[in-house]
Amino acid sequence: MKKRPPNGQNPRASNLNLTTHPYDIDAADSDKFHEECGVFGIIGSPDAAANTVLGLHALQHRGQEAAGIVTHDAGQFFSHRSLGHVGDNFNSEAVISSLPGDAALGHNRYATTGETVLRNVQPLFAELQSGGFAIGHNGNLTNAGTLRSQLVQRGCIFQSTMDSEVIIHLIATSTYHDLLDRMIDALRSVVGAYSLVAMTDDKLIGVRDPMGVRPLILGQLDGAPILTSETCALDIIGAEFVREIDPGEIIVCGHGGIDEIESINPFPAAAARPCIFEYVYFSRPDSITNDRSIYAVRKAIGTYLAQESAVAVDVVIPVPDSGTPAAMGYAEEAGVPFELGIIRNHYVGRTFIEPSQNIRNFGVKLKHNANRAEIEGRRVVLVDDSIVRGTTSKKIVQMVRDAGALEVHMRIASPPTANPCFYGIDTPSREELFAANFDLDAMAREIGVDSLAFISINGLYRAVGGADRDIGVPQFCDACFTGEYPVALVDLAQGRAPAQLSLLAEHT
Repeated sequence: MKKRPPNGQNPRASNLNLTTHPYDIDAADSDKFHEECGVFGIIGSPDAAANTVLGLHALQHRGQEAAGIVTHDAGQFFSHRSLGHVGDNFNSEAVISSLPGDAALGHNRYATTGETVLRNVQPLFAELQSGGFAIGHNGNLTNAGTLRSQLVQRGCIFQSTMDSEVIIHLIATSTYHDLLDRMIDALRSVVGAYSLVAMTDDKLIGVRDPMGVRPLILGQLDGAPILTSETCALDIIGAEFVREIDPGEIIVCGHGGIDEIESINPFPAAAARPCIFEYVYFSRPDSITNDRSIYAVRKAIGTYLAQESAVAVDVVIPVPDSGTPAAMGYAEEAGVPFELGIIRNHYVGRTFIEPSQNIRNFGVKLKHNANRAEIEGRRVVLVDDSIVRGTTSKKIVQMVRDAGALEVHMRIASPPTANPCFYGIDTPSREELFAANFDLDAMAREIGVDSLAFISINGLYRAVGGADRDIGVPQFCDACFTGEYPVALVDLAQGRAPAQLSLLAEHT
């Protein structure tokens, strides 16, 4: 792999004086943090579009509102973008054949900025001075509102309401000549947590934010480079994992294949702070992050959770599906049987039944049902990955009690979530977050359990393979637990953040 050395007056040099900064869903899912987005790009593959469709299938959990693919062939770009799931929109030979070429860029969307309409579906595409340019973005720019206002004053015309389009306008208005230099120049103006993949007529370019908050990895399929969000997207097409993209790294892939990739590090070095919630919930359990199996980490979280807060019960039951690995680890450590006491219906779509009060009360039962044979007459501990608003937890606890549980305890495989995320995760405002408004005893009373405990922040760090958080510099972005935001909240500080997030002004 070629590395370009820094050049003092080149925009790619790392020693310049830069300013750094220390879907439609069903009701049963409304009490979870919602995923970010998923990106998948490949160049030099004769089946680029088909491989990208499969990659997006594997990343469907990261965004369910919309999906899009842009390809390039014989000097032309082709695009197909639609609202809804990948399988609903890229399910025919006609669609695949309409996306020719050996380079493709795909994106699954869960909106953190911008409404869910077709004009906001990525990848975005623009004709720049250098030619066609497509971009798919995962994350949030925390100064997007400020930059957008400045760009509009300069005469830029926006076609979407997404912060991703800010990057395109910054590239278009840069005074540098080379596209890569213009892209670096643009990224030096943005603040935020992001990973992005861009495609030109002959390049696939990946970028990870300087703190590495959002994930991005490099893979290869028969020598064709792949840039994507998770390793599970490689597995589905039989591709090989190469490495993670470093924080602050720009990687340029061409038709020369995996051996001719160019790596640039134009940003000042910063302590890496990858999102710790990727380990808790966002990533698929069969993905690998930082050489750690997500599944193994989640089991380890359950182990530490049992060490910290085991309780005398007869059975350990996961809240499916995200609580299952942690419940397995908890059960093994506590020496208590693990059983599937709650069965999930995976085939629940949106319902358009008139939402009377009686129907609303069945919301959770559409997706979860108590397995009475494993619950009745037993003391139960429920293990879940997190509590956000507390509404679903309360209904599940009641459902387990109705199935005959003698006692119901709850253990949570993450610390209390008391702060919204501004870095690409769709979260409620602080006033809606359960842990921001109740202490532990009050939370237990509200959801109706005999006891409630969360894993400690140090326990979570140990499970992920890090040192205790209170030793040295924090190794992860854990702002949703601690309220310590590693990337500056520029728009919020200037009063440009969405109104529902304004309660977090004290954290700027």
